[in-house]
Amino acid sequence: MTAYASGQLTIHNTDWLEEYSSKISTVIQKHSGKVIARSTPVRLEGSADLANVGIIIEFPNTEQANNWYQDPDNQTLVNLRNTGSDFELILIEGV
Repeated sequence: MTAYASGQLTIHNTDWLEEYSSKISTVIQKHSGKVIARSTPVRLEGSADLANVGIIIEFPNTEQANNWYQDPDNQTLVNLRNTGSDFELILIEGV
């Protein structure tokens, strides 16, 4: 069943962004993932602080999504991203 990794990124500085951006697509594609949405979030309901960027990545299944997240290449990028941002990431199964 298709799985979606949904993230909310709050950027504090951009020192990490160029290196991260040049590498993340390759790691996602390695696990058959595809970015299907990325933009500045717009509030429809609620009052929580909004992130700078929302992203949704589609994977064929939860196993491949988990393999992507745990991939050492991705974890290196997670550590890099964490030097200048906060990121909330959840995994949702499709219907």
